[in-house]
Amino acid sequence: MASAKEWLPLDGDTLLTSDGFIFNVFGYEHPEDRVFSFLKYIPSKFKDLFNIRLLKRRWRQGDTEFLRAEKLYTAENYRGLLRTFKENLPVYVYFCPFRGKEVIAVPFSCIKRVFVPRDCLQALLKEPNRDKLQELAVKLITLISEASNIPIEDFGLHGSIALNMHGEESDIDIVVYGGDNFRRVEATINKLVGEGLLSYVFKNRLDAVRKYRVKYEGRVLMYTAVRKPEEINVRYGQYCYTPIKPVKFICKIRDDDETMFRPAIYGVECYSPLDQFSELPDEMVPERVVSMIGCYRNVARRGDKIRVSGILEQVKSTQNGKVFYQVIVGSAWGGDEYIWPL
Repeated sequence: MASAKEWLPLDGDTLLTSDGFIFNVFGYEHPEDRVFSFLKYIPSKFKDLFNIRLLKRRWRQGDTEFLRAEKLYTAENYRGLLRTFKENLPVYVYFCPFRGKEVIAVPFSCIKRVFVPRDCLQALLKEPNRDKLQELAVKLITLISEASNIPIEDFGLHGSIALNMHGEESDIDIVVYGGDNFRRVEATINKLVGEGLLSYVFKNRLDAVRKYRVKYEGRVLMYTAVRKPEEINVRYGQYCYTPIKPVKFICKIRDDDETMFRPAIYGVECYSPLDQFSELPDEMVPERVVSMIGCYRNVARRGDKIRVSGILEQVKSTQNGKVFYQVIVGSAWGGDEYIWPL
């Protein structure tokens, strides 16, 4: 696994801190000495600090027992986690001057170990004594790699298998590096489903659109996209973000090249407000919708229409002062924020 000193943080990388918390990296814009993250696993010794609903299931890594929030990504949970850290472990709280608010961000000085999905998969491929689930994960990733003609080096493994915390109930979580590779994997999985080697698993309406969850030999696989380093097109501090007001509207997808990543970025046009409070002057009409919530990745393609509820935000370049507008879904303001395909 990578050390923090030589590591370029990418969305979905996993951190084990010196306090024993396990965080997942969020996005690609990070300060020099910290990384924006969300809390994935809580050491059981800290459970009384967190006033959130926890799953009954337990995970273990070595001698440490971990718990997990019932819902990882709600605005209410995020505010609760932020409050808990601020009151008890303030080292994990950071005031971001470019967003004008406090956020959860793990200092590099607190990172004990980094789990990079690509490295986790490579380590598993070399492991001579794989258990049944590990063996199945390798078999499945190899199948997809060969069927899509994408090198296995462009795949990664995350989740409980990558952390060696898996059990009987664990799913197989894989990463595909690169937007073009993701689209090829998407098409390949659709082909494998048609051939009967895989089957789609739809738990809700968004699953049926995203088609990112499949079953193989009785086990569920979920696959997500991570940018390659050369696909990172913005750096921390390049823009200032100022929230303006909640808006609800219908629009059309103009650009879907970055919809598979997190944050998911939808280029949009044909803004049509759904209430009088969402009416905007021409210069403030958003040119993109950005989802911070993972379940709204890849829910629409170019030419599709979507219904959106989120926070209108001004984005200002710190270099030349140029301004554009976007709508954030998953702002942590606490309203009902979503992207629904029409």
